[in-house]
Amino acid sequence: MTFVRSLSALLAAAAASTILASPVMAADPIKIGVPVGLSGANSVVAPSVVQSAELAIAEINAKGGVLGRPLSLEVADDASGAAGAQKAFDSLVFQKKVDVLISMETSAARNAALPIVARGKVPYIYTSFYEGKSCSPFMYVNAWVPEQQVPPIVDYFTKEKAAKTFFLIGSDYAFGRGMLAFTKAYIEKTGGKVVGEEYLPMDGTDWTPIISKLKSAAPGALITSTAGGAPNVTLTKQLRAAGVALPYGNLAVDEGTAKSMGTDAEGIFLSASYVTGIDSPANKAFLAAMQKKFGADLKTPNDLSVPEYEAVYAYKAAVEKAGKTESSAVLKALAEIAVDGPRGKIAMSQQHHAALTMYLGQVQADGGVKVIKSFPNVSAGEQCPNLKP
Repeated sequence: MTFVRSLSALLAAAAASTILASPVMAADPIKIGVPVGLSGANSVVAPSVVQSAELAIAEINAKGGVLGRPLSLEVADDASGAAGAQKAFDSLVFQKKVDVLISMETSAARNAALPIVARGKVPYIYTSFYEGKSCSPFMYVNAWVPEQQVPPIVDYFTKEKAAKTFFLIGSDYAFGRGMLAFTKAYIEKTGGKVVGEEYLPMDGTDWTPIISKLKSAAPGALITSTAGGAPNVTLTKQLRAAGVALPYGNLAVDEGTAKSMGTDAEGIFLSASYVTGIDSPANKAFLAAMQKKFGADLKTPNDLSVPEYEAVYAYKAAVEKAGKTESSAVLKALAEIAVDGPRGKIAMSQQHHAALTMYLGQVQADGGVKVIKSFPNVSAGEQCPNLKP
């Protein structure tokens, strides 16, 4: 009952947070649909995603909206999975009749939703890092793919930690397997060896048998790729309880989730396109605005929530370039615009994906991330060659 009430409260708060149209704006709002995992695996990080959308919409509405119309927010729980996503997307597209879909989701949810997006011909900005090569003329991606995220961790472990053997652990679905398939290929390409590769269902919580195999294999480093949120928490807690002290690279942990883990997260290496410590005027202004709006209720901005904020602004720029909200015009414009945000300038012009500055970092005792090295303007590589640009 407590969870049901809290979920209902979050949905109500998201709707209520949309700033009412001022007298200078037309009454008819532009509807932004945010399907996101308020329940299930992504429930740890989803509230921060909703907050990012709320701030962007509030800022834009305070300055007159888009084409003289206010933005409104429609949030739907996709339960972090395929069945929930089908219901959430169907509701947003065909009942709420949103003008655009902007959100991070599990790969299972995204894959289940794409046919609905295509049927409704609604622009969809996917703001979650993922395993790559998911292509649709209706979808743009402003988050990282393996080609951008994996090499910094593997190279660091190989060169700085002298790791020659690796053990891989993942959630058994598209993201977990896709990320680790790329990781294994990259490890072998660069002269390393994978001595174990194990998976647990996305809703699984007992990692004990896999951790036993990890210990028996005695690798030089561990790399994991689980569903964002809850599986990260359970796996890391059990690794620490088992005394595993290997160099540990997590391909799915975000800064917000790391903070929620407490001391268990200390020492984890991650590779991200956003960390709160980015020293730029745009990021400092963003963090100040988030703190001002949400105060004590603020969820830590992270690599899954900040792309949401930037994507709302990307949609605004595309609509203004197109001069209308009509889907085909907006979809064309999304490939031609760039947005300056907390992560810097982002343009989804590489086969519907974006070049990104990546940061190799390590989680500290307070849950913050210490940046070890940055990698500017890393290409997304070949993702969707049949989509132009």
